[in-house]
Amino acid sequence: MGRIIAFDVGKKRVGLAVTDPLRIIANGLTTLSVSEVLPFLVGYLAKEPVDLFVVGYARQTNGADSESMAYINPFVRSLKNKFPHIPVEWMDERFTSQMAFQTMIDAGLKKMARRDKELVDKISATIILQSYLEKR
Repeated sequence: MGRIIAFDVGKKRVGLAVTDPLRIIANGLTTLSVSEVLPFLVGYLAKEPVDLFVVGYARQTNGADSESMAYINPFVRSLKNKFPHIPVEWMDERFTSQMAFQTMIDAGLKKMARRDKELVDKISATIILQSYLEKR
C-alpha cells in the first residue's frame, strides 16, 4: 500500500504532508516553492510508493471558490500531467491556516516561531491530510 501526499498550495509556497505506509497518521513533510514541488516529487516517488495526492480546495466561508483557486488549479493540472498514474482528490481547506496557528500556540511556540510561514504551510498540509484520513 502506497502513501498519500497532501498539498497546501499557496501563491509562492506549497506545504506537503504524507501518511505513514499504513495510512494511519499524517506527518508534515516539507514546504517548497511552487517551482520545486514537481522535481521534489520525482525524487520522492523514486524512493517511496505513493497511491494518491490530496489537494486543499480553497473555498470562501459561503462555499464559493476562493480567489486562491486561480493558482491552485494550474498546480493540479501540472501534477496530473507529470504523474498521470496517481489520482488527485480534493479536500476542503477552509480554516486550515487558523487551525495551524492554533496548533502552534497549543504546542507552546513563541510568537517569532509562529511567524514562520513555511511551518504554517506544512502544518496546514498535515491538517488537510489528517482531515482526509478521518473522512474516509
